[in-house]
Amino acid sequence: MTSGAERPEVDLRRTHESLDEQARRKGVRPLRSIEDLHDDDAWPSEEELQAFLAHVAASRHADLA
Repeated sequence: MTSGAERPEVDLRRTHESLDEQARRKGVRPLRSIEDLHDDDAWPSEEELQAFLAHVAASRHADLA
């Protein structure tokens, strides 16, 4: 095991990527609506998607009470 003093110094400015840069590199697009989440690859199962959508709806209505 090496101590912190023995590790090579890393210039974080060279290795840091902003979130926008990461999104562009990965081809990520912003969500325009909750329906964008209904992608076959986004959820392991239909039940998990429905549970998430129910949670979102319940949290929106909770503020109205």
